[in-house]
Amino acid sequence: MIQQQYPSQLLEKAVQEFSKLPGIGRKTALRLVLWMLRQDDSDVTQFTAAVNELKCGVKYCKVCHNISDTDICPICADQRRDQTTVCVVENIQDVMAIENTQQFNGLYHVLGGVISPMDGMGPADIEIDSLIQRVGEGTVQEVILALSPTMEGDTTNFYIYRKLAPTGIKVSVIARGIAVGNELEYADEVTLGRSITNRTLFEEK
Repeated sequence: MIQQQYPSQLLEKAVQEFSKLPGIGRKTALRLVLWMLRQDDSDVTQFTAAVNELKCGVKYCKVCHNISDTDICPICADQRRDQTTVCVVENIQDVMAIENTQQFNGLYHVLGGVISPMDGMGPADIEIDSLIQRVGEGTVQEVILALSPTMEGDTTNFYIYRKLAPTGIKVSVIARGIAVGNELEYADEVTLGRSITNRTLFEEK
């Protein structure tokens, strides 16, 4: 394959950085960089400032690990929400997807991943211990496992269930309206909402 030749080392460097983004190849990265070059200086400055501010200023909620501008995210701080029900999700996108359904009024717990030995992700690499500690505080009465129906998601569900079993707390799992192998964040709002509403008790298999 012939390597792309660039008329500028600065252009090549920018393309290399953009191509590090997920789903962005070098051709797409080149189009993005050339597009930015055509923009006003003020627009580019505003763009880079927003990225820097995001990286330096964003926080993770001390309770649920969702992204927030404050130490406690607005969802956890909202006393109108059901404080006794916690929905366990893999990532922040899943929180956003479930919130868009407007079918859930409890709290969340963001694991930050799922157990995946192939990817070097074990139980200690995600926020399972903090979930167990949170349940141990006594307020939570139900934990809803809302992980994607993949092998890794099912493995994580089972691990969490076994860790929570001694507490006697109610553990449920979202209904299988989500096709096996699909990522939760890509489910349509109606299907996802029904999966939350029609959740069932978790059963060992």
